Amino acid sequence: MIELANITKYYTRGFFRKQKSLIVDDVSLSIRRGETLGLVGESGSGKTTLGRIALRLIEPSSGTVRFDGVDVTSLSRSALRQFRQRMQIIFQDPDTSLNPRMTIHDCVAEPFRIWRLAGAREMEDRIPELLGLVGLQPELASRYPFEISGGQKQRVALARVLALNPTFIVADEPTAALDLSVQAQVLSLLKDIQQKRQLTLLFISHDLQVIEKMSDRIAVMHKGRIVEQGATSQILRHPTDRYTIRMIAAAHESEAWFGKESPVTTE
Repeated sequence: MIELANITKYYTRGFFRKQKSLIVDDVSLSIRRGETLGLVGESGSGKTTLGRIALRLIEPSSGTVRFDGVDVTSLSRSALRQFRQRMQIIFQDPDTSLNPRMTIHDCVAEPFRIWRLAGAREMEDRIPELLGLVGLQPELASRYPFEISGGQKQRVALARVLALNPTFIVADEPTAALDLSVQAQVLSLLKDIQQKRQLTLLFISHDLQVIEKMSDRIAVMHKGRIVEQGATSQILRHPTDRYTIRMIAAAHESEAWFGKESPVTTE
């Protein structure tokens, strides 16, 4: 469904002597329909940049992104617009997605208005339905974002995304700002919705525990490159790249691995 081929992204700095900062270095990935690909790596590895390139929120310096066989990197703005409903993103901080001056009702209604997806009566029926889908009570619709918890705000952000009936979602560290108990609830909700709707996900995180829970396959990113990719159990139990081995060992040493024995097998 999604194919990234030879994606490179660099930024230039300096006035007289231009220098290139390479953020993504010749990355190729594919994500099958209905699959969740976990993209894991340390901060600054290029994960978020690659995720936004996949949606063409950032232009690559070179390479192509294909969505259902269409090269979206070559589309004009007007032609790209027709794909926007089907390709959405969940940001790490829900406060970046929600207007503090709008009620929860209006935040969820905004995609309907922008895309003219429904009349007033149908929209009023859909909003409680979407809030229920993400585990929120309809009476929250009259509140403002500052009146609800972080977990509830992320659920509202998810409801906004689902309003457009996307088929591909980039989830960029969507629970990193939440408490652990709330994080588990939101992850379970997202996984349940993904399975029910057969959504295709690129799930970005630095947390291996979260990646293991959410992903069918894993791609490990280090210094702008994919150093290893494969089935979740294979990568986490039998890693072959040195960086992956160190990352998994560090997670085990910090007792972040569900309290289990070390999953790393290097034989």
